[in-house]
Amino acid sequence: MTMSRLLGTDTSSSTWSVYVLECADGSYYTGVTNDLARRLDTHRAGKASKYTRGRLPVRLACTLGAWPTCGPALKLEARIKAMTRLQKRELIRHTAHRRSGVWRAIAAKS
Repeated sequence: MTMSRLLGTDTSSSTWSVYVLECADGSYYTGVTNDLARRLDTHRAGKASKYTRGRLPVRLACTLGAWPTCGPALKLEARIKAMTRLQKRELIRHTAHRRSGVWRAIAAKS
């Protein structure tokens, strides 16, 4: 096992996901990453994208998917970027509602 895999910094086995940020002005930013924590830190530091740099602070609204390659994540990102603001808000609400239901089910089993 390599040192990067032991430290959790090996990206060869990481998964790709789509994330949606809510910006300070209420707009949404959609992106793709294989390291969400690093990408959020970069956004919050104002170094990730020109769009979010001018709309700080940002908060993570939702994440979607986990793929071994970036192709499917990029396709979903494009679909989300084509959505209206209202559709994005509904997607975020649905994702949060679904996740809270999952956590309630897990808690009930404990």
